[in-house]
Amino acid sequence: MTTIHTRPLGAPETAATAAAIHRNALGAAQKRLWQAAIGTMVPDTQTQLPQTPETEKLDLDALLELSGRATQPRTVAAMLHSPEFQDIDLRSLEKRASEPVGGPTLDPARLGANARHAPSLERAAERTGIPATALAAIVNAEAAKDSSGQWNVYSRNSRSSAAGLGQFLSGTWQGMAETRGTWLNQTAQAKGWLDRSGQVRPAARAALLQLRYDATASIETTADYAQANLKLLKRSGVATGEDPSAVARTAYLAHHLGPGDAARYLKTGLTDARASLLLRAQIGGGRAAQAIARTGDASAAHRAWLDQYVGSRVRPDRFA
Repeated sequence: MTTIHTRPLGAPETAATAAAIHRNALGAAQKRLWQAAIGTMVPDTQTQLPQTPETEKLDLDALLELSGRATQPRTVAAMLHSPEFQDIDLRSLEKRASEPVGGPTLDPARLGANARHAPSLERAAERTGIPATALAAIVNAEAAKDSSGQWNVYSRNSRSSAAGLGQFLSGTWQGMAETRGTWLNQTAQAKGWLDRSGQVRPAARAALLQLRYDATASIETTADYAQANLKLLKRSGVATGEDPSAVARTAYLAHHLGPGDAARYLKTGLTDARASLLLRAQIGGGRAAQAIARTGDASAAHRAWLDQYVGSRVRPDRFA
């Protein structure tokens, strides 16, 4: 059934109104296309979990730390060698060929108060092949903002080690510095922060972690991390999508769940125990129990909530 929107006779239809309607329709369509592309399409009746202030930001690392169930983070280099992702040599990102994804280009004006970051987003996109609009969407979902919407380069989560525009945990940031071919690895080498084996020198760790508050470093590393995770997901058999919306949302899932959990989430779903833990940490025990009762199992309830969360907040079209 098609819904027809009408307006009072004589009321002007402004360009701004038309643009807003177009953006909303495009966003809804892209959400559904993304879910279909990566195999997570669920009925709309299952996705209407209410949003509340405590779900304003997805921060699984901090929530799991609070619950005492955090897992030890694995570096990208370790993930590249893990049994989950065998039969391909991804130990280094040095010789990769960037494959730009087609789609709308970044419009600096649409960044608003963050227009000054457009050059960094575009350079990172050109180097890695991750669309600039997708990178903008990921950073916009990660970074804290002031009242004008400006990204706070000094974003820091008081409940975990996450910091900077990309909200990188200390271990993940160090791992990216030790992954050959990344922007951060090349910078660390130039500054003498790595030893002969390519590991971060203990005396240089503080300076390396401080670099998370540099906007360019954070954006470049967000792009490298997204590309590494997408490669891992593709190798595990996950369809990551081709358009900027699918790329951004899949990369965002991997950023938080880790490529291992993200692969399981997108292919077969998390176990009920894991899904229940994450859902309770994110929306509270009472609401999680209600959602699980409504959908029939914890994995379905968690999928419904997370698909809706990412679909509504990671929107490359807003910057195109």
